[in-house]
Amino acid sequence: MIFLQLFYVFSKIGIFNFGGGYAMLSLIYGEVVTHYHWLTSAEFTDIVAISQSTPGPIGINAATYCGYTAVINAGYPVWAACLASVMASLSIMWLPFILMIAISRYLLKHRDAPFIQDIFTPLRPAIIGLIAAAALLLMNKDNFGSPTDNLPMFILSIVIFLAAFAAVRFKKVNPILVMLVCGIIGLIVY
Repeated sequence: MIFLQLFYVFSKIGIFNFGGGYAMLSLIYGEVVTHYHWLTSAEFTDIVAISQSTPGPIGINAATYCGYTAVINAGYPVWAACLASVMASLSIMWLPFILMIAISRYLLKHRDAPFIQDIFTPLRPAIIGLIAAAALLLMNKDNFGSPTDNLPMFILSIVIFLAAFAAVRFKKVNPILVMLVCGIIGLIVY
């Protein structure tokens, strides 16, 4: 049953996603953590971190890891989890692939038409909203700690977040350097 649910969920996410992998994360979270409870919020956070550090699109990587983890958490053997990871990855891609093949010639031919522009104009802010929703989903107790549990570590997490954001956004520091510095701070402090 979980295999059919995985196929359905990731096919639905694939067809209704606009804006790429980061926009897809909030949809995946809503299904695998909130609706089906296949993963915990902490497991999803770990999956996002792993998906960002492995080659390939983050949405497909997240689907791969979610399929695997959901089936392992359901008590299936590793070979079934491997099968589920492949199925989730293919499920998230097959409908958008067919759709893009079917409409790409039309979109290329009529991309400057007012009708096409009218469709894509409201999609741009919606995509930004989906990406922002993914960022807000990751701003949770698993990533920042809790002011009631450990106030100094919570404050440090907020400071690291703000410093990393400011360094990349305003000072144009290389994100890889920011991650290395934050990793070193984490090794020292945590």
